[in-house]
Amino acid sequence: MPQYTPPVRDTRFVLEHVVGLSGHANVPGFANATPDTVDAVLEEGGRFVAEVLFPINQSGDQEGCTRHDDGSVTTPAGFKEAYKQFVESGWGTLSAPEAFGGQGMPHVVSTAFQEYMISANMAFAMYPGLSHGAIAALVAKGSPEQQEKYLPKMVSGEWGGTMNLTEPQCGTDLGLIRTRAEPQGDGSYKITGTKIFISAGEHDLTDNIIHLVLAKTPGAPDSSKGISLFVVPKVMVNDDGSLGERNAVSCGSIEHKMGIHGNSTCVLNYDGATGWLVGEEMKGLAAMFIMMNAARLGVGLQGLGVAETAYQNAVQYAEDRRQGRALTGAAEPEEKADTLFVHPDVRRMLMNAKAWTEGLRALCLWGALQVDLEHNAEDEAARQEAADLIGLLTPVIKGVGTDKGYQVATDAQQVYGGHGYIQEWGMEQYVRDARIAMIYEGTNGVQAMDLVGRKLAMNGGRAIQLFFKVVTEECAAAKSGPAAEFAGRLEKALGELQAATMWFMGNISNPNNIGAGAVPYMHLLGVVATGLMWLRMAVAAAALKEAGEGDAAFLDAKLVTARFFAERVLPEAGSYRRQIEGGAEALMALPPEMFRAA
Repeated sequence: MPQYTPPVRDTRFVLEHVVGLSGHANVPGFANATPDTVDAVLEEGGRFVAEVLFPINQSGDQEGCTRHDDGSVTTPAGFKEAYKQFVESGWGTLSAPEAFGGQGMPHVVSTAFQEYMISANMAFAMYPGLSHGAIAALVAKGSPEQQEKYLPKMVSGEWGGTMNLTEPQCGTDLGLIRTRAEPQGDGSYKITGTKIFISAGEHDLTDNIIHLVLAKTPGAPDSSKGISLFVVPKVMVNDDGSLGERNAVSCGSIEHKMGIHGNSTCVLNYDGATGWLVGEEMKGLAAMFIMMNAARLGVGLQGLGVAETAYQNAVQYAEDRRQGRALTGAAEPEEKADTLFVHPDVRRMLMNAKAWTEGLRALCLWGALQVDLEHNAEDEAARQEAADLIGLLTPVIKGVGTDKGYQVATDAQQVYGGHGYIQEWGMEQYVRDARIAMIYEGTNGVQAMDLVGRKLAMNGGRAIQLFFKVVTEECAAAKSGPAAEFAGRLEKALGELQAATMWFMGNISNPNNIGAGAVPYMHLLGVVATGLMWLRMAVAAAALKEAGEGDAAFLDAKLVTARFFAERVLPEAGSYRRQIEGGAEALMALPPEMFRAA
């Protein structure tokens, strides 16, 4: 049976030595994040997910959600009770605004807890995760009346939230949406249309679900410029905050999915449902992107979360399973066979998993810190730098994080051999669950095009130049210390990234060259960004070891894993650059009919 232990020690190390949490105590909101409080969140939060959420992960996958004839949806056994405990314990309120009942903790602290929750039960974690995105949009764009009516109970977890974008005929190209919003003369609108792939669209965990829906008003341009955002409650809310009549929105069906079976992914039918405009008319896409950017960072965290659990189980299996002998001779002659750990190829998969999961944890938490600083840093220049960095790295965290998360899950399954393909061992669920993260909230190809098509050139390339500066300065500083070799290798990888960036600039007139190189560029930037995290971890581990502080074995493992990343992952930067510079000619040369079988 699968197992999961929250990686509390590693999270603490990252928060202190990569994020520098204690050094931001002067930032508004960080005063609540005292060392004792953060330790309590990690320890107690980890215990909650391990004891309450993880035990219903596999059973929830096997049972799935059930839609009834009246359109209601029942979540798997144990989910409703677990959600009740989640709400009563206040876990969903960690970083929510205090004005609406939240604890006002830094986003970086709640991100650490969210990783644990995803690892324990990704399908369950999506219910409050979708609510957090809706809360963020209403905080930024909702009217004071909307905020007062909806946010307190959304923050508390009594009510859920969703984002409704996709329709049968449109996914990424939102300009094609057909859902209509007819003004009623009293400030409300009647929303009519069908939305698909709506995660947590209908369920029995909360008394109400607050849908945020994209639609077009009469006369709006037939493009993305004509989109507006509306708040549409599942159950109408009376002026005194009590629940009224059921709104005209219903679950037409539940999607039959490859994974995340414990989350209800719904087709929602809006049949003249009552809704209200959020923000300005025909400015809905900007409002929705507040949710989408938060969701993209959350999905990157899903890649990490599933990878961590799959990796932990593969390590345990490799320790227990005995097959064959070490290439250098029997490691344990008294046994009939050696453990899987003696085989270099098994080690390759496990070391790759360790290097990426620990590196991505650091990158996700550092990215979460930038979100905090973007909104709360006292200095305008610091806010702008944080905004530039997280804007640049959001598609990387989502795209690379989920690509690597899926790779780690499949490699972990491979460690199990035939048992990895058998349901009872649990590994095939992690592979199935990890796969969706590469697709939703903008496919990873779309993330790559967002990166190279918009983010690189934005503000004259200010964000990528800032990133170059950060990496260059930290490599230079590390060259005089024990991490000098790593710094030199990272500096070389940075040179490949800079050269690839210059190549793009010289090929602006050929958009196919940009498109053909987008995914390799995203991964090249991901290698360098994760390399920066490993440089920080290597510098910190070496300093702690020299000072005789910390767990020596843990620090040694950090240094060895950093060396592995330097020797086996950073060299990929050159390969990605060569792929980019290969251009689009061969890629685009064949006519479509030549792709078909004879």
